[in-house]
Amino acid sequence: MFLGHFAVAFAAKRAAPTASLGTWVVACQLLDLLWPLFVLLGIETVAIAPGITVFSPLDFTYYPWTHSLVMATLWACALGVFYWRLRRNYIVATLIGLVVLSHWFLDLLVHRPDLPLAPGSGVKVGFGLWNSVAGTLIVEFVPFALGVALYLGGNRARDRQGEYGFWALIIFLLIAYVSASFGPPPPAVSAMAWVTLLGGVIVASAAYWLDRHRETKA
Repeated sequence: MFLGHFAVAFAAKRAAPTASLGTWVVACQLLDLLWPLFVLLGIETVAIAPGITVFSPLDFTYYPWTHSLVMATLWACALGVFYWRLRRNYIVATLIGLVVLSHWFLDLLVHRPDLPLAPGSGVKVGFGLWNSVAGTLIVEFVPFALGVALYLGGNRARDRQGEYGFWALIIFLLIAYVSASFGPPPPAVSAMAWVTLLGGVIVASAAYWLDRHRETKA
C-alpha cells in the first residue's frame, strides 16, 4: 500500500486541521519510515524476489518490529503520546495514533500472508490483493482521490506556493507510485531501503512546508 496511506493523511487533515499536514504524513507512513532504517541496520530483512506477487517484487522475510500488529499498536501509542506531550491535545493525539495504526490494516489488504501479529509469533496474515493488478489499483486510487477531495474541501492555498506546491506533491506521489509499481525491480535491498527512507523524509518535509502556505477554509 502506498497512495492509500496518504489518503488517510489528507482525510485526517480535514478532520483535525489544527495539526500540520506534515504531522499526518509522518503518522500515516511512520511504519514505512522505520522499516527501511531497520533494514539498513540489519534488524529486519527483505528480499527482492520478482514474481512473488503480481504487483510487488518484495519478499518481506522478517519485519516484526515495524509491521507486526502489536508493534504497530505500540508505535501508534508512542507517536500519539509524543504529540500529546507536545501539544496537549488529547483528541488530535488519539487520531494521530489511529492514523499510525491504520497503516497496518491497509497493508493487510494488499500484502500476501507475511504480516506478523507480534514479534516471535508464527501467525502471519495478509489478504493478498497484490496478486490482482485491478484490485490493487482500486484500493490505492479510489481512497487517494477521496482523501484529496476531502482535503481540498476544507483547505485552500494562501499563495501561489500553496497552490502549485500542493499539485506538485500530488504529482510526485503519483509518479513515485507508478515508478515503484511498474518499473524494474530495485537493483539491491540497500538501494531500495535508502530510496524508501529518503523519499518518505522528502514527502513529510514537503508536507510541513506546504502547510505554511495553505489554510483551513472558513
